[in-house]
Amino acid sequence: MVYTRKHPALLIMGVILLALGYAASSGLMEPVVKYLHLGKMMGELTSLPYIFGGIGLVAGLWHMIAPHREGNLDYYGSTIAGALFILFIAMLVRWFGAPFIAVLSKGMGPVMGAKYLHQVLGLNYVVIGILAGMLVVNVFKIPEWAENGVRLSRLGLKTGVILLGTLYSLAELVHLGKLSVVMIGFFVLGSVGLVLWMGTRKKIPNSMGGVLSAGMGVCGVSATVAAAPVVQAKSHEIAYTIGTILVWGVGCMFLFPVVGHLLGLGYIQFGAWAGTGILNSAQVAGAALAYQPNGIETLKVAEIFNITRVLFLPIIVLWLAVWYVRREEGAQQVNVGRVVFEKFPVFVLGFILMFALSSTGIFAPPNHYKGKFFDNNVKSEKLLKDEQVAALMAEADKVQIQGQKDALARTIENKKVMSIDDDIAIRGLANSGVLSKDGTKILKNAHKAVWHSSKMIKKFRSWITWLFAFGLTGLGMQITISALKQAGGQPLVIGGVVGTAKAVLSLIVILLFVRETI
Repeated sequence: MVYTRKHPALLIMGVILLALGYAASSGLMEPVVKYLHLGKMMGELTSLPYIFGGIGLVAGLWHMIAPHREGNLDYYGSTIAGALFILFIAMLVRWFGAPFIAVLSKGMGPVMGAKYLHQVLGLNYVVIGILAGMLVVNVFKIPEWAENGVRLSRLGLKTGVILLGTLYSLAELVHLGKLSVVMIGFFVLGSVGLVLWMGTRKKIPNSMGGVLSAGMGVCGVSATVAAAPVVQAKSHEIAYTIGTILVWGVGCMFLFPVVGHLLGLGYIQFGAWAGTGILNSAQVAGAALAYQPNGIETLKVAEIFNITRVLFLPIIVLWLAVWYVRREEGAQQVNVGRVVFEKFPVFVLGFILMFALSSTGIFAPPNHYKGKFFDNNVKSEKLLKDEQVAALMAEADKVQIQGQKDALARTIENKKVMSIDDDIAIRGLANSGVLSKDGTKILKNAHKAVWHSSKMIKKFRSWITWLFAFGLTGLGMQITISALKQAGGQPLVIGGVVGTAKAVLSLIVILLFVRETI
């Protein structure tokens, strides 16, 4: 069978991307860039269209002119059109669709603390990419020339998961505290086990139960994506899990702050509850900021718990790999070790390897947080200027909290932030609204001056961004309405029961055992 189709679509996409690259690099898109606030994306906007536009142009000409015969060259060459089709849509979403929605959302004003509607609903380029893919497959259908390449989306997701391992280091775990490890360990493992047990009782497919357990137990969408290949989850099962997580997460963002204020929870208590009970990382941050919009103490605690939860991901993936192999073989007696070795996905081993390498400091110092590390050896040009020091001194009397006063005094004296503890205090002061707009801006710049990003991690984060954008947009193209209807309502019921149990029980534990000093 000959897979390559003589169709001009690939050639046309290549030409469009080259034209886009030229428009961005020549300044023709300046009004669009300003309106959509694309300044931070200009690097990729002026390079990626040239790279992939060139690929599309050359491969498109080959598709149109060359004779195509059965064989490996024909099979793998035929995937280029579909892969570029996915990437083309992902680029439009990331560069234009998501920023446009953000502009409209900000025009409406904040709807929850300092959060805008698109942030509350999680309408980022990933979610919009999935929706765009679903729109394509359900309304317009996948073109015949692109069908073979759409399958490459899973390869993009697996590669992205491998690189995710570089963003975490073992040193982070040391600083998280015994409470977060114990609480998160109990609720993560308990949630995963409860979903698997309920899934068995409700007789949902093993693949559905496995991917739902990871999403509900660990860290939402990321865990869903990581676990999906291990349990061979189908596209509609991944979509159902992500939908359950997003619906629950948005509800929790509104409900948690209300309950927290009614119960009079302290910042540490609420941060621990949000970091444990809310499924998705974005909603964890949103709820914490909604609860304490004028400071970061709550957000700091919530993120400690959220990071701890993410660090359990390799353990859960290993658990699900063993569980799925056992379930797949039914009651037949098998050598689980041998079968796991034969069937265990290579990308999970890749994730664990990258995680281990990251812990050695090969990509960034071992105590980094997602590639950023504290270093107050600040270049002279980044030290506070005399006029900035004078401005801070003029407002110093406004600060009432002793820790913030001391940190501010040391910052003024040395013209830079002196320690991580001082940095935390300075960030809290900057977010408190105590100082003027100019004073707050000076403090934020002082914070940025002492945090540095590893060049290698920067590259990894950029690659991860595009791999997930590509993979999830392609995943959306494999989700049909008919498949969603076939999933039934049991996964949503299970997710609701487990999510509610997790939120309520973690709140009880926090009320009983967590105080404002951990």
